[in-house]
Amino acid sequence: MNVTPMIDILLVLLIIFMVIVPVTQKGLEAMVPQPPKTTGIDTPRAVVVQVFDRSGAAPAYKINGLDVTHAELLPKLTEIFSNRAERVMFVKGGDHVEFASIADVIDIARAANVDHIGLMTSKIQAGQ
Repeated sequence: MNVTPMIDILLVLLIIFMVIVPVTQKGLEAMVPQPPKTTGIDTPRAVVVQVFDRSGAAPAYKINGLDVTHAELLPKLTEIFSNRAERVMFVKGGDHVEFASIADVIDIARAANVDHIGLMTSKIQAGQ
């Protein structure tokens, strides 16, 4: 059996497909994400909950610098994270705050559906 005519047909088909394929390619239609529309309220990217020791009394709490009580933590955090795609929060404790208070804030954040919780520490000063 002679294979030469088969190779000729194969080469002709290869050339035809090489010419046709670049012509028939179309661009990929993709939706480019748009930046969120601002409502005039500048919301900070990171949420920081600070826990302060009040010698002998229950600790004090602040969310991004605003004073809140222990009872207000869950509703405020739920409200803050209800419209956010990134559910990231940081907890910063004072020097003499018990870890149980920090763990309580972490539990409240988990109840408010916060995905990632980080702990912030104060910078160590040279010479201490």
